[in-house]
Amino acid sequence: MNALELENLKYPIGKFKAPSEYTSEYIVRSIKTIATFPEKLKNEIIHLNEEQLDTPYRPDGWTVRQVVHHCADSHMNCFIRIKWALTENNPVIKAYDEKLWSELPDNLTMPIQQTLILLEGLHFRLAYIMKNLSASDLEKSFIHPENNSEYRIKQIIGSYAWHCEHHLAHITNLKKYKNWK
Repeated sequence: MNALELENLKYPIGKFKAPSEYTSEYIVRSIKTIATFPEKLKNEIIHLNEEQLDTPYRPDGWTVRQVVHHCADSHMNCFIRIKWALTENNPVIKAYDEKLWSELPDNLTMPIQQTLILLEGLHFRLAYIMKNLSASDLEKSFIHPENNSEYRIKQIIGSYAWHCEHHLAHITNLKKYKNWK
């Protein structure tokens, strides 16, 4: 497998590209993506067997199971970060090592059903809080310690909508490649 093929497997919808302007239409569309993600994910994986769930979406990549659990891990962090940004003045958030988290027993071997339930409730709450943000709330921010960069809530909404589609594409592309129904 050449470098371009591997890059396409890693980023099947491309890397996140921030819009030049965060319009209300962009925000609404991004929130809808976030709100509908758990149902889309469930529809793609509900009929997969254990062997399929334990199949990596690319060489040296996570299994479908790990991707599902990673989405819960990542999106819980997103929810907390938004809450911090809304209630504190530009807080420095806590980073986490997603690779190490993906290697914990709950990500490697735990059944996915409870994580799907968790994602459903979490995304309902994410979408609810996001739909109720004012224009000034969208400008609130936090500092990420890994690169000491400031991220505004409007950026987080866009990047997490991308994150949903990114990991959904990992699964749908693997299913097409393997000819799974």
